[in-house]
Formats: sequence, C-alpha cells, structure tokens
Amino acid sequence: MLYPNLDVSEMFVDRQAQRSAMHTRHLNEQLVRVLKTIGYDVGFQRGHGQYLFDRDGARYLDLLSGFGVFAIGRNHPALREALKSVLDSDLPNLVQMDVSTLAGILAERLLAHVPYLDKVFFANSGTECVEAAIKFARGATGRPGIVYCDHAYHGLTYGALSLTDDKNFRGGFEPLLPDCTVVPFNDLAALEQALSSRQIAAFIVEPIQGKGVNMPTDEFLPGAAALCRKYGTLFVADEIQTGIGRTGRFLAVEHWNVEPDMVLLAKALSGGHVPVGAVLTRKHIFDKIFNRMDRAVVHGSTFAKNDLAMAAGIATLEVLKSEKVIENAAKRGAELRLALTRLVPGYELLKEVRGKGLMIGVEFGPPKSLRLKASWNLLETANKGLFCQLITVPLFKEHKILTQVSGHGSHTIKLLPPLIVNDEDCKWIETSFDSVIAASHQVPGAIWSLGKTLVDNAVRKTA
Repeated sequence: MLYPNLDVSEMFVDRQAQRSAMHTRHLNEQLVRVLKTIGYDVGFQRGHGQYLFDRDGARYLDLLSGFGVFAIGRNHPALREALKSVLDSDLPNLVQMDVSTLAGILAERLLAHVPYLDKVFFANSGTECVEAAIKFARGATGRPGIVYCDHAYHGLTYGALSLTDDKNFRGGFEPLLPDCTVVPFNDLAALEQALSSRQIAAFIVEPIQGKGVNMPTDEFLPGAAALCRKYGTLFVADEIQTGIGRTGRFLAVEHWNVEPDMVLLAKALSGGHVPVGAVLTRKHIFDKIFNRMDRAVVHGSTFAKNDLAMAAGIATLEVLKSEKVIENAAKRGAELRLALTRLVPGYELLKEVRGKGLMIGVEFGPPKSLRLKASWNLLETANKGLFCQLITVPLFKEHKILTQVSGHGSHTIKLLPPLIVNDEDCKWIETSFDSVIAASHQVPGAIWSLGKTLVDNAVRKTA
C-alpha cells in the first residue's frame, strides 16, 4: 500500500515557510519571539557534519551542536546506514517479555570504555538518567539525601530539577524533592560537612559544569571521591554533556583519574538521531535495585532499549573509534583554547578562556575604562548577562557562527562544536571572535547600537 501523504521531506519543503506561524499557534510562541528579536530566524534547511545551511543556502558553523548532541556531526553516513539496517530488518523491537540483543551489544561496548563499572541501565534522555541515579542511590544505600553543587544543571524533570541550581528553571515549580542539599563547587570542606551526617545517598557532580564551563580544581574531584568513600556516599558523575569524547577523553573524569560509582551518559551517544541515555554503575548498586525476580522491572522505561536508539549508540561508538574523533577533540580543543587565550591581553572586556577538549568557555567581564564602563553598566542594569548577546548576535549575523551564552544571566559564551571540526573551522572561530570583540570595544559603534535595541526590548518586557 502506498501512502502519498507521508513523504516527510516533501512536507518539510512545503511547510517550512510556515514554521514560525505553526509554532506560534500550536507550540512555544515565546521561543519564536526570542529568535525573531535576536535575528536567529533564518530558517535552517539542512545540516551536514559541523555545518548548517539556511533558506538562502548560506553556510554556518554550528558551535551549539544541539547542546552537545552532534558530537560526530549532523547526518553522519554511518548513523544513517545503521538506522536503515534496523528499519530494513524487521527486528522484533521492544517485545518487553524478552531481552534486547542490541542493548546487550551497546552495554558491552560502553563498559569496555569504563572497565571499573559493571552494569548499564538504558533510558531515553539525560534527565531520565539523573532520575534513575537518584532512585538507585537511595535504593542501594537506604539513605534519603542527595548533594549537588551550586551552578549545577542536571535536567528539568522534578528529581533532576531538584538538583539544578538555577532560579530561572526552578521558579514556579517548587517545592521540589526534599533532602537535596547544595554545596559550593570546588569546596571540599563544605562537601565533607554535608556528607558527615552519613544520611547522604549520593553526591552528583558534572566534572566540568555546563552552565558557565566552570572547571574543577585539580584537588576537587579526587577529594570528593575520597570523601564519598569515607562516608559511604555514592559518587555520581553526570557526564551527559562532558562524556563521549567531548573533553578529549571518553569521560571527563579521566583527566583527574577518578572512578565514580555511577556515570551518566546521553546527548552525544544518540549520534543526533534517536534519543538515548545510559547509567553505568557498579554491580553491587544494580543488584540492590533488581534484587529479586519480582523486582526485575522495578525501574524502567518503555522505549529505553528500542533498537533504533541502540543502533545509534553502537554506530556512534564505532565512528568515534574509526575516525579518531576523541583525539581530534583533544587536539583541536587545545589549539582553539590557545588561540582564543592569546586574545585576552588585547581586550579589556575579555576575561578568560577555559575548558577541556571542545568544551570551551569564553568569559567576558566589566571593563576598566570609563567609556566602556557606562555602556556595560547600562546593559547589566537592564538584564544581567546581556552583554554576551552583543557578541553572539554579530557572530551569527556577520560571521555565520551559531553559539550562545552558557546559561541564564551568564557572562560566558560556550563553544560546544561537533568533535570533527578541522583547522579551517578553528581559524574561522578565532578570526570571527577577534573581529566581533574588537568591534565591542568601539563606543559608540554598531554593536552598542544593537545593545540599545536589546535594552529597549528588556525594558519593554519588564514594564
């Protein structure tokens, strides 16, 4: 039987001009307004590797990569072939009263990268992995407490949101989970004080914090792991953004020789096609949860081990290995951080460049000169962190680079490109940042005219 109305690519072409109208009417109207206000509504038509192409065919370098999803680039042929092979094979997907062959293969290959862990639980997303980690930690230890860090981001479902330190996300949804305690990032004394009650099931931490690209001190993660062992608390590494090669190692914790009790993965594992998350854990934790036959399904998710998701994960790991993607992330990341760091002494608004691999934060800060200080203060008064839009918008409009700030009210722009970027791409990034930052030091100038427009919009929004 033919279904002439199910040519989805033709649907996309026919209706793409109406995308904003459809979203305004049926989906998120506020997102449409944001995109139009900052000039990002260019109507992307296709993506390939590290590049996006708009309705006019212009090529953009994608430094968001779907918030870290497209580690191996968009529409990688290996991913397409893997997914096609599943669809063409009539596999017995999601029987439920059976076990998945492809899930077994993916679990085996993931654990080969993290040999000190023994078991894998699959989920549909990063936030589902955090929810599972909360349950596993409480179930395995019999303790109620969870400790997390300030400025952390662990997701937006209720449990994960309870561990996300951002009033903008939490506002209007409280009260959240009880027994969740926040401690300062990089503060071992505060962590020990929290753990010393011996009521804490788990300490969950991003090895490098996504909101701000905040780096741990060399002592923090090893010290935290030691404290967790001392007080019987499970150490959980949220590697949902930092894992799968993002920092130039398979896991970011490898930079500090730390072996967590649980590792959470998602985003890049999907290859950008089918959502998937994975909780890697020690056997004794897993066995406390699934401890009897009548508890074999005590936690799960209907679509978690679907064949398309498992195939996407298997193909992603194969591409990482075959194309030396992680090695490229380490090399290009080091080169790019060095190039951007060399700009710092020349610009008073540019404060610091930090990160590991291809997770890079470019931080701006208050100027010293009077001519810039007045303009900076005007922006900050209207909306904290607004200055960064004076960088990201021209990067997008004038240099065809897609990036954004690293969080609400942040002064840091986060670079999170596909891990396949090349030397030409890095030069594109360096020269574009240099040009836009230079323009931001010219007052009056076009960039500060944009700033006035953004301030006017911010004022109208709060009026």
